[in-house]
Amino acid sequence: MKKFLNAIVVIIAFHSINVSSQDIEEVVVITSALVDTSEITNPLYVIDGENIVDDATTSLGDAIDSYLGVSIADYGAAVGQPIIRGMSGPRVKLLKNGMVNRDVSGLGVDHLNDVDLNDISQIEIVKGPSSLLYANGTIGGIINVVDYTISTVNFEAPKANLGLETQSVNDGDAQSFSYKENIAGLNFSFGYKDVNFGNYDIPSGAVMHEEEEHHDEDDHDEDEHEDEHHEEDLGYVNNSDFAVEATKFGISKVGDWGYIGFGIDNLESVYGIPFHGDEHEDDHGDEEGHDEHGEERIFSTTDSETFTIKGSYNVNGSLINKIDFNYRDSDYTLIEAHEEEEHDEHEEEGHDEDEEEHEDHAPTVFANEATEYGAIFDISNDYATQKIVFNFVDEDNSIVGEEAFMNPANNEEFTMGYYLSKDFDLFNIDLGMRIDQIDRSGSVTDEDHGDVDNYTIDDSTNSLAFSLGRDLSDTLDVNVGFASVERLPSVIELFMNGPHMATGRFEVGDPTLSAETSNNFDITFNFDNGDFYGYASFYVTDVDNYIALVDEDEDHDDHEDEHHDDEDEHHEDEDDHEDGHDDHGHGNLIHANYVQEDAEFDGYEIEIGRTIEMANGDLTLSFGRDVVNAEFSDGHNVPRINPARNIYSLIYDQDDILFKLSLKDVDEQNDFGEGETATDGYRMLDARFTKTFDLDGKSELKVSLFGRNLLDEKARNHSSFVKDQVPLPGKNVGIKFNLTY
Repeated sequence: MKKFLNAIVVIIAFHSINVSSQDIEEVVVITSALVDTSEITNPLYVIDGENIVDDATTSLGDAIDSYLGVSIADYGAAVGQPIIRGMSGPRVKLLKNGMVNRDVSGLGVDHLNDVDLNDISQIEIVKGPSSLLYANGTIGGIINVVDYTISTVNFEAPKANLGLETQSVNDGDAQSFSYKENIAGLNFSFGYKDVNFGNYDIPSGAVMHEEEEHHDEDDHDEDEHEDEHHEEDLGYVNNSDFAVEATKFGISKVGDWGYIGFGIDNLESVYGIPFHGDEHEDDHGDEEGHDEHGEERIFSTTDSETFTIKGSYNVNGSLINKIDFNYRDSDYTLIEAHEEEEHDEHEEEGHDEDEEEHEDHAPTVFANEATEYGAIFDISNDYATQKIVFNFVDEDNSIVGEEAFMNPANNEEFTMGYYLSKDFDLFNIDLGMRIDQIDRSGSVTDEDHGDVDNYTIDDSTNSLAFSLGRDLSDTLDVNVGFASVERLPSVIELFMNGPHMATGRFEVGDPTLSAETSNNFDITFNFDNGDFYGYASFYVTDVDNYIALVDEDEDHDDHEDEHHDDEDEHHEDEDDHEDGHDDHGHGNLIHANYVQEDAEFDGYEIEIGRTIEMANGDLTLSFGRDVVNAEFSDGHNVPRINPARNIYSLIYDQDDILFKLSLKDVDEQNDFGEGETATDGYRMLDARFTKTFDLDGKSELKVSLFGRNLLDEKARNHSSFVKDQVPLPGKNVGIKFNLTY
């Protein structure tokens, strides 16, 4: 309700603007944080929104997983958190129209990225630390989803789009609608999407189980009975369903003075949690009785609202050319709940006693409330492009309920930045500097004694990015970049202290963790002569005090003592605390700690391709490969690093026909971290055929036939905490209609 009251205030303000709008040239200007700030040009993808809209509906991570250097950490169909060059979590920031999307995906690997991919203009991916230009601590990079909610140009004519989709792998369907029009000088934009996917199918035998790791020999007969009911025999992943309803609405006013607009986004979803750790082996009585009584459904519901104001005012002064400003208020809630699945009446009568013994679970509520505002002052002149940026964020995180593993925490950030871009005759340079003053406060509760220790981390980070580009010839250019980026630990890394069922671990943070410092060097070559094209990027990233969640074992305990001699007292207390976990019944969970150690990431991305002109269209063939290696300073592998991949692609593009065929050949991963296991390789074959029909010259109909995992491969992502229990979906075919008029 608060968002709509804010919207009414802004509408009244629009009517008070005493300026006359002017017609804009017939030029499409796409709103983009990257275009608007156009600073350092490190490796970058700009994915046309039509490629996303015309393809199968998936998670954000799955939609961009086929691009070199980009992968995902999945947790079922709904959740696909992006990874860039091996970096994930707080090192990769998701932006919505140039501002950080402040959901609770950072508070759990089973939490989805709350972003609507309906009616988007483009997705921009910046790989490497130079993405600090748009958010702090982005050692990995940023992903910016751009839509039309707040238009920076006047809509020329009314435009509506209706979409319908069906998929086979989950018996799912999706409907979407969008509308844009200029009414009385105001640009109105509306979008709606409704998605309903059931449990997704998997190849037979795809689920892997640890048969007797946590069972006594006395339970052997019971295990054999349970084996007969394994999910792998079902042919699908239970609790992998997903439903989402997303609505967005925006109004903008455009003139020669600039523009101002506001947007309201609302997204509500319900999705199953296909894996959930268990603190106690006997929580539900014996397993045989629990299977007969009915399986427990674990699911999450989300509800988010954001209210955004964005604008630009052309000052045209002697010092300041224009001022871009923004404001966003975000409210996000995720509720994780348990419920007993329905069963027959006679089973209810026969298991009254079991039902009484069954433990009821109270829901757990994850919430994030954030306010952010900022301004960019353009002070460019005839010699160089220059901008000064100010930004402020106030963010409250809380987890309340039975599985609350962190006390409420607050995060405040104040940013000052300076950006410079200048072209010389032989080369161009780009420079960015950023200072962030960060205040993070929270507390840790001692599980044994109930004592609460309060902490406040008040510190600043300094980051610098520099790149130099040069055209070596008409067909070849090179770009060399260096960046030094500091990142303070996230609230989870600092204050986490409890059982995290999504990972099957008892996770412990450390309020004494220091800032990560990443020093990155990369060099990129681009070649294009019209027929052949090539791309090669090589990088090395040294991260001092890299923070990782590491499972405990004897070798690591010795290693941790060696690297934290100055924190012996803290770790002794922590060890005493963890020794008490078994007394509290956490023995069935893996104990894991957030620890620090220097690490090095290195890798490359290469792609070569050729475009062949045919009678009626163009045929493009390409081959790409990406590799990431990551080790700690003592030789241990950084955990959950995806293996090398080869990507083969064929694209045929005609006036009204588009055919895409891609094969992603993923290597096996044998370089795994502590507590991990090797992951087999797989081949993922995808295809899409889109035909556009012109209807009376005023509207068009696009029909897309798509196929995912056409080889029906048993596939799992090494980066996933639940890769064995929750494999990737099996073969999926579907059809999608998009009518534009």
